[in-house]
Amino acid sequence: MAVSCQKDTGEQAVDEKKIALNADSALSAASPDNFLAVAGTLTLKMQDSVYTFDAAKDSVAFVNMSAGDNRYFGITAINKEHTISFGVSSKGAAADSLIKPVAGGQLLMMADVMHTRQYTLTQYAEPGDAGVIHLLQYRTKDVLAKGNFFTFLSKDDEPNSSLYRVEGTFELKLKKQQK
Repeated sequence: MAVSCQKDTGEQAVDEKKIALNADSALSAASPDNFLAVAGTLTLKMQDSVYTFDAAKDSVAFVNMSAGDNRYFGITAINKEHTISFGVSSKGAAADSLIKPVAGGQLLMMADVMHTRQYTLTQYAEPGDAGVIHLLQYRTKDVLAKGNFFTFLSKDDEPNSSLYRVEGTFELKLKKQQK
């Protein structure tokens, strides 16, 4: 039986945050097409709960990245308190008036180090069955991204786990262009 004390768990959480920060820094440096929104919202609905990320105070970003020969785009967010984070992505390149299948998704709720709930895109879904991202506008004037999505997340990654439908809308802004 493995046992750890609260101090060990706290140190592990700090180490995990350092690793995540390094990964975020590497992603930012390697991907010039990532944009941190300065205004706007990302709103999620799951069951009877609604979660809103406000880009004026929370970290909300539109990301574009490559993995080998594959391109992906998506939205990622974490609230100011670092207690809720969300991400959804699709394969391909972002563009106006685009509807693409969801390729990845995750919702984390962290009340504290010891109490975390994690919902992830189930690996048991057939391609195209995991939802869609509808990108209405992308990088037009001061609009970073505007659209909606739905996906299905499971509480654990087992074949018979319950699926939860997550619906969302986003309207994110860039800095206003200078004339």
